[in-house]
Amino acid sequence: MSTTDPTLLVLASLADGERHGYAIMSDVREFAGVELGPGTLYGAITRLEQRGYIKALAADDRRRPYRLTPAGRAYLEAQVALLEPIVRTSARRLRQA
Repeated sequence: MSTTDPTLLVLASLADGERHGYAIMSDVREFAGVELGPGTLYGAITRLEQRGYIKALAADDRRRPYRLTPAGRAYLEAQVALLEPIVRTSARRLRQA
């Protein structure tokens, strides 16, 4: 799992609340510095919906918001737990270098 994995970035964005596609792209750009193109974003959204990690809500005008599901929250928590030791170890080693 990479910190630039689109599925992880979408889940992290939705962990802060419901968002539609453009709002997800803007949020990811702001917190991760990663530009998700529409094809990448909607491919990730499709995979996450198929896995039951996010749910599409009723469209507001032409925008369709998405919400993190309990299964999506659990998956995101598990991925963060896997990344934390790597980040801690890397930071410690950089301080010692």
